Amino acid sequence: MSHKKRIPINSGQSFVQHPFTELKSDGLPPAPEDTAGRPADRSTAESTEPRKNRGRVDIIRQTAGRGGKTVTVISGFVGIGLLEKEQLARAMQKACGTGGTVKEGRIEIQGDKREIVAGILTEAGFRPVFAGG
Repeated sequence: MSHKKRIPINSGQSFVQHPFTELKSDGLPPAPEDTAGRPADRSTAESTEPRKNRGRVDIIRQTAGRGGKTVTVISGFVGIGLLEKEQLARAMQKACGTGGTVKEGRIEIQGDKREIVAGILTEAGFRPVFAGG
């Protein structure tokens, strides 16, 4: 009978290598500081202060051509890219608890969720206007 060698699993050695353990910050320039004197964190600075007056957007409730199902359509975005529209759509879907999509420059949310969508758009710096029926 041949006995296989066993590898001890609790020997105290880790099999995982940590690639950043040997790095040091010597010789690197200091981080940029904001006006308050602390290092600037761009992700939090942009998310906490929405840009003011980003323009008017129309919120419309539609049922035509959708098999009788109601859809909230947000249109009229100016100066906003597809990526930001998709991020807004995800936030609206999460807040409304429904599905939705971005089509032809418009955001479509399933159901009549105009009030919830208007709140999200106001927080993002837009001026929502209820248009149509």
